[in-house]
Order: sequence, then structure tokens, then C-alpha cells
Amino acid sequence: MIHSNGIDVMHHQAEREALRLQASREELVERIAHAVREDGVVEPVKGLHLNRLSVPRKKVHSVLEPSFCVIAQGSKEVLLGDNRYQYDPFHYLLTTLELPRVSQVMEASRECPYLSLRLELDPQLVSSVMVESGHLPSSRAGTNVRAIDVSPLDAGLLDAVVRLVRLLDSPAEAQVLMPMVTREIVYRLLIGDQGERLQHFARPNGSTAHIAKTIEKLRQEFDKPLRIEQLAHELGMSVSGFHYHFKAVTAMSPLQFQKQLRLQEARRLMLSEDMDATGAAYRVGYNDASHFNREYKSLFGIPPMRDVQRLKDHP
Repeated sequence: MIHSNGIDVMHHQAEREALRLQASREELVERIAHAVREDGVVEPVKGLHLNRLSVPRKKVHSVLEPSFCVIAQGSKEVLLGDNRYQYDPFHYLLTTLELPRVSQVMEASRECPYLSLRLELDPQLVSSVMVESGHLPSSRAGTNVRAIDVSPLDAGLLDAVVRLVRLLDSPAEAQVLMPMVTREIVYRLLIGDQGERLQHFARPNGSTAHIAKTIEKLRQEFDKPLRIEQLAHELGMSVSGFHYHFKAVTAMSPLQFQKQLRLQEARRLMLSEDMDATGAAYRVGYNDASHFNREYKSLFGIPPMRDVQRLKDHP
């Protein structure tokens, strides 16, 4: 039985926690807005990306590195395969593999711009913090953990994020303290809702690490024919087992993954190097231009050259 004074204490603690969270959110908004005065992305220190956007953005196709992502103001939606992840100032997103994804900023205006932070994750740093803190993977932990998810952003984690951004105004202190605050963020992620996901990221012999090696190979050789049997053999898996593990981690089949990489690179070639659709198709591994056009339209919504012209007219 909890007495009324006990209930009062818990109520006051909850109120203090809510006030602390609100104060941290407000400071994070102020500091990112100060660091990024115009729309765009800046990288004030290596691995730390700050973003500002004054209008909701249409869907963007990109590859996201392993990262811890926080929104100070606004909201964003990320699509991976058939899965949808939405987050805002009350939630963070964690991704532990380089994944082709579709993202869309949902809330942004000139008065209240979308403001966000992305911290790249280093598996060696995560492994070091795991060992130091004693948060080693359990042998009973699940072997397949999806490489992306959203979780509530608690006061301790948000406080560490604010202190990280605060250091941008003190370069001398940042040189000494930023690595320490980054380690604290990793530690808080390890003891939080997504600790198992982060543990898999740092395990050199886990199934997630094996799939990461395959992803790296696919990224380097996306223009070559996909040989599923060979990839499965290199990992010591059956073809069906490889398909299962790959989709469990990435939410896509290997073929879907390769297709997205190819089409994103073709889009870049047409946009940045003024290559025509046929040339881009052959460069990224398609032997049939009409097949390329159909798959491009299926992913991006309109045919290649119309899409590129639209992007040039409205960057």
C-alpha cells in the first residue's frame, strides 16, 4: 500500500522530470538554431551533423550511416522497406547499418524550423564502452535485430545531447570533453530501450556484423550481378538462411537492397554529372533501359529525366 505522502513524492518527481525535459528541449532548439542560421546541414565537428529546414520536405532517398538521431523541433518520417518510423522531440531514432531509406520532414516552417542532430556511431567506440561498463551481449540475446528503430528520449540522454551541442561554443573545452560526452551518450543508449540493437552493432561475430559485411560488398559492387549463392556461402549460410537474416536486419531482400542502391546512384549520375537515363542505367548495372525506366518510376514516382528536371528546377 502506498501512502498519500509517497504518491505526492512520486508526483513531484514526475513534475521535476517533465520540467527538466522541457528546459533541455528549449535549450537544444536555441543552440541548434544558433549554430545553423540558414537551411541546410553543417558538420561543426567530425561525425556531428546539425540540420535546419524551414519548409516540409518531399521524400528524400538516401543511405543513412549508423547514427543516433535527435529532433529538437519538428518531426520526420523514415521508410525502410515496408516499415515506417516517425520521430519528434520526444523520441530518438537509432540505426546501426548503412541502409537505403526514404525520409520526409513532416513539420517545418520559417517560424518553427525543423532542427535536428545526427551523431555518427563508431562500432569500436561502442565496443569500448560496452567492455568498460560491463554491458556485454548475452548469449541468449536474439540473433536478428532490425537495424533501425525509434524510442522515447529520456531526460538523462537528452541532457547529454544538450551538453554535446553546448560544447560547440567552447572549442578548447570541446577538444577534451566532447569524447567524454559522446561516450556518455553511447552508454545511455546501451542501458536504454535500444541497448540490444547497439550491442549487435558492436559484436564482430554476430549475424548483424555478417550482414554488415555483405552490405559493404553490395555497396561497393552494386553494378555487378547479384550472386546470392556466393554471398550466402561466404557467410557460411544456406540461401534461405541468408535471405532470412538479411531481411530480418534490413527489412529488405538482397535484391531490393541492391535495386535501391543502383537507382539512387543512377539518380546522382543524372543530376550531378548530366548523364542521360540510358547511360546512367548501364553504368549502375542495368542491361535493359526500359527495365531501368520502369524500376526508376516505381521507386521515385516519375520517369528518370522528368524526375531529374524536377529536382533541378526545385532543388
